[in-house]
Amino acid sequence: MSPTASSAALPPTAQPGRAALAGWIGSALEYYDFFIYGTAAALVFNKVFFPESSAVAGTLLSLATFGFGYVARPLGAVLFGHIGDRMGRKKVLVATLVLMGVATLAIGFLPTYGQVGVLAPALLVTCRLLQGLSAGGEQAGANSMTLEHSPQDRRAFFTSFTLSGTQAGQIIATAVFLPVAMLPEEALLTWGWRVPFWASVLVLIAGVLIRRTLHETPVFTTEVAETTVDGAPAPSTKDQLPIAALLRDHWPNLLRVTLAATVASVSTLMTVFALSFAVNTVGLERSTMLWVVVSANVVALAAIPLLAILADRIGRRPVFVAGALGSAAMLAAYLWAVSTGSWVLIFATGVLLSGVVYSAANGVWPAFYGEMFPAKVRLTGMAVGTQIGFAFGGFAPTIATALAGDTGAGWLPVAAFGAVICLVAAGAAYSARETAHLSLHEIETVQDPAPRLPA
Repeated sequence: MSPTASSAALPPTAQPGRAALAGWIGSALEYYDFFIYGTAAALVFNKVFFPESSAVAGTLLSLATFGFGYVARPLGAVLFGHIGDRMGRKKVLVATLVLMGVATLAIGFLPTYGQVGVLAPALLVTCRLLQGLSAGGEQAGANSMTLEHSPQDRRAFFTSFTLSGTQAGQIIATAVFLPVAMLPEEALLTWGWRVPFWASVLVLIAGVLIRRTLHETPVFTTEVAETTVDGAPAPSTKDQLPIAALLRDHWPNLLRVTLAATVASVSTLMTVFALSFAVNTVGLERSTMLWVVVSANVVALAAIPLLAILADRIGRRPVFVAGALGSAAMLAAYLWAVSTGSWVLIFATGVLLSGVVYSAANGVWPAFYGEMFPAKVRLTGMAVGTQIGFAFGGFAPTIATALAGDTGAGWLPVAAFGAVICLVAAGAAYSARETAHLSLHEIETVQDPAPRLPA
């Protein structure tokens, strides 16, 4: 990209805020759908879809279906990354929302194991896979849209709103489950758990209306203009396939993003494993545990943009690394607090873990990862790298449940497991170059010297 083209592609003053707001609202709606599944998997699905299994086996199977959504996310990343880098960011944002809404609504109408036998969990897994396909392109699309509309010195701040929206979606999902979780057991297991899924039809309608108002980014528009010949698409080559160019020319950063993204395991270990551990093993009250999640995410709503502002000033790497290393320590403290049954300790450590420390890594990665790639492969690179890392995070609760067994002291190996993940993520982030004070033009033209894979 030439300096002239780059200058022409600078975002108008009004665009960063509009793109950030649309990203926030869209992500909140999208991840409401995604997170209600995790709550239901921890509290209900073991009894509705796997009633003939033992308590531990039923919980393992239920949490495994949660993880299946993460298996589909890398495939969704390749699919929607290709669409986004070839056809535009906006198309991805609308398509992923529609797919997520339809799959989530369908879950609310599924028959139970008692009604159709093994067909019920099979249909559940199918719907979860469709949710995973959608999520595979959602955040990378929203992040790319916002990043490319943002001014140079505030890219972390504006892109952090996508993650704040994700936290808001988790708050809404958990809040919706609070009255549902207080229903009598029979009502909960028959119709109560379905209500949050039925409500997704409202999410679908609102989200599509909001995202259709977005404009394509100037950076992407410039890239499209440079890859056409006399107004028509240039001849197809391997270089035009984003995934091919990504794997050949940008694989070191793809590997960094993949390993760094495993830090998302902290979130799933807290919101899925620890919730199941607290209710099913320690015997704590489920609705109060849900309030822990809500409280932590409310704090995160404020912490994420503040930490992103810090990252714009001192850099992406120090904020992310501090968040990853701090999460290793705080996850152990939170699991210990759950094992004691002390609500004061549980709330204090839970809010510090998810609301503050983990938010340092969580709020910075949209800018950090996106700035590792040029525009032509940005959405694909972010989507593929994060979704492979997130896929590991999706199965982290299942692995943790197997490590913990059915004893109250099982949190110790889970804490060690979480610490190893955080150390790997911190190391990957530390090895990346600092991009906080580079323009998008400099990111496009001055790439890291890296080995080039054979064509």
